[in-house]
Amino acid sequence: MASAPSLPLFYNGLEPLSSEVHANYKVRPQDTAPFLVGQHAIPVTVDEFPLVQRFMPIVFSVGPEAIPLALMGLNEGVNVFVDEDGKLNETSFYVPAYVRRYPYMLARLRPEAEELSLCFDPTSPTIGAFDEGEALFEGNQPSQLTQNILQFAESFEQAGARTQNFMKELQEMDLLMDGEVSIQPDGAAQPFVYRGFQMINEEKLVDMRGDQLRKMSQSGMLPLLYAHLFSLSLMRDLFARQVQQGKQPQPQFQPAQ
Repeated sequence: MASAPSLPLFYNGLEPLSSEVHANYKVRPQDTAPFLVGQHAIPVTVDEFPLVQRFMPIVFSVGPEAIPLALMGLNEGVNVFVDEDGKLNETSFYVPAYVRRYPYMLARLRPEAEELSLCFDPTSPTIGAFDEGEALFEGNQPSQLTQNILQFAESFEQAGARTQNFMKELQEMDLLMDGEVSIQPDGAAQPFVYRGFQMINEEKLVDMRGDQLRKMSQSGMLPLLYAHLFSLSLMRDLFARQVQQGKQPQPQFQPAQ
């Protein structure tokens, strides 16, 4: 099992799925996601920008290895879209693929390995040697469920590769800048200022040469940038939700990463 410090968000361990070791394992449905409670920023891929921007602000993490993030809350430890049990409080909502992938993921079992193996988090309550649920294997062959899980994990990896290329282009064009959002609630003496994230520098974008903008439009990159920029208006909606839910933020620096 991989050590916890090297694991990505949500995962407490990784174990390769095996028809020998996990022949009697089943998956049982769960309508809650406890691992989402208190998670305010979720990684997203560029493929998801058009859908995500309808529900959540899209920002970029700080640092040289920046990634796109969907904000489910403005303050660390706050998620306004799930209750204390991890159940969605929205009937119509786009759940990021990163969330839907859990507890599975493709990973290299050894650093030198070329192939990725389908693994799962053994601490997840949704997978195990249960009496009820949908089987992961039929004999020594993966069931249709397992094939679907593998296909989704592969699609996610491909979207992740496209996202890495997208971020590389952004950095090469120097279009990212430090973000800041100031929200002045009624009756508050001072505004709440949020920093610790990156956003597209809209002035630089507008001032780019026509041939560069044309190339970005033809590649599909330009609509993605504007999906991000349009989504930033939802920052105030998140703030209002936090206040409504009694998760009053503190007027101090809050990193969105």
